[in-house]
Amino acid sequence: MPLIETIAHDRIRELRLARPPVNALDPALCDELVLAIDTAVAAGADGLVLSGGPKVFSAGLDVPYLLSVQDDRRVLRAAWDSFFNAAYALAACPVPVIAAIGGHAPAGGCVLALCCDARIMAAGPYSIGLNETQVGLRMPDGVLRLMQRTVGQRQAERLVVPGLMLDAEQALAIGLVDEVVGVDEVVTRAITRLQALAALPRTPMLATRALTRADLVEAMSPAALELDAMIDAWFDPDPQAALHALVARLGKR
Repeated sequence: MPLIETIAHDRIRELRLARPPVNALDPALCDELVLAIDTAVAAGADGLVLSGGPKVFSAGLDVPYLLSVQDDRRVLRAAWDSFFNAAYALAACPVPVIAAIGGHAPAGGCVLALCCDARIMAAGPYSIGLNETQVGLRMPDGVLRLMQRTVGQRQAERLVVPGLMLDAEQALAIGLVDEVVGVDEVVTRAITRLQALAALPRTPMLATRALTRADLVEAMSPAALELDAMIDAWFDPDPQAALHALVARLGKR
């Protein structure tokens, strides 16, 4: 079964994360997302919708997988590279991408959404945010920049240091998401926004968009992500204890 389902909506392509139960981001899913983006763009799509499950957009990186391969630093590094390659593919996509967030979007799920042009989130008992510190992970500089460019520096500090998660209305109030609608409407609203952009003169719209997103692309560059330092920190006692505790909690559900 494909890990990314591609659905045509006229000249818009929806790329739906399809790794149940929570769309945990392992290398196979991330690599397939990069391929799906490239394929849709090559086929002439006017825009992309990134969607996920009806209750969980994406729960973030697959921590049990990362812990299972951490004895081989090369494999661990490759897993993180796959994730950030997917984030970069969204950030650098030459056509607009809108996240249709039909459920929870913590950590890596939020990172992918922040790399999109806009975020449409479902109303209801869902949350979004960068909660890396709560599970023992060091925040890469580039990921911090994603939040800062979206909600501002002071607000980003208030959110990422304690790893706060926000509900949809709270996220809307600070600009973390752009619109809150019913869960059955998130994809439809994303398509409507993309169609409005596609109706503009294409060359100037895309050129202006690329100009405004240059900082986003740079934030996802290897220099800004400092992956070697992040992986060094991964093996510190505090992150290891927090990550193993997280996996233990997941195993009890």
